[in-house]
Amino acid sequence: MRAQHGEQPFQHRFRVYYEDTDAGGIVYYVNYLKFMERARTERLRDLGFAQSQLADENLLFVVHSAEARYHAPARLDDELLVSAEVEELNRASLRFRQQVRRATDSTLLCEGRFLVACVRADNLKPRAIPEVLRAAFAGSPDILSAGE
Repeated sequence: MRAQHGEQPFQHRFRVYYEDTDAGGIVYYVNYLKFMERARTERLRDLGFAQSQLADENLLFVVHSAEARYHAPARLDDELLVSAEVEELNRASLRFRQQVRRATDSTLLCEGRFLVACVRADNLKPRAIPEVLRAAFAGSPDILSAGE
């Protein structure tokens, strides 16, 4: 499934805390990956699925690959908007496109793409995304049509 362009992706709001910054007072680069992970988790929660519930059903989502591009720094006390847009929904994986923007001026700070695999919790082997979850993602505004 491909993403529909022009739709507003899911966004989660974060505040930059002292612990997120480096000695220069800017957000340490790896913390953007944490912010994007949290936004993906909140995206699932927004669709009605908690990570703990999925683990109880022998399902985990694991990052297969990640790509990040940094544009401008975030600083202590900045409020951030982190998007989590599903670009592609396949049988056993999701591809997310994500952006981190400063809330006050919408400046793009970081963007990333993540391939997230669906695996069995007991043995970490790939498994199909359950139909109820596929339907929730397919009904989201950022998914357009089927095509694997």
